[in-house]
Amino acid sequence: MSIYMIILSIVCVAILAFALIYTLFIAKGQKAVEGELDSKISGAVKEHSYIRNPIFLTYIIIIGLALLYVAYEAFQHRY
Repeated sequence: MSIYMIILSIVCVAILAFALIYTLFIAKGQKAVEGELDSKISGAVKEHSYIRNPIFLTYIIIIGLALLYVAYEAFQHRY
């Protein structure tokens, strides 16, 4: 493995670890739903509904990492 792949692997593991810790932190902070199907949405989430959505963030991060990898491979195999 090249040094770049090792660095990329370390960055990926760090992002995954942060995401896991953040998810556990948020899950512990949520109160149990008391007889309702839906809970109230906080003001910060209402104001930034796309930025606070983990699905959109995941797509943006994955696409960004894929573009970086493609650029890396393109520069590695230039003629």
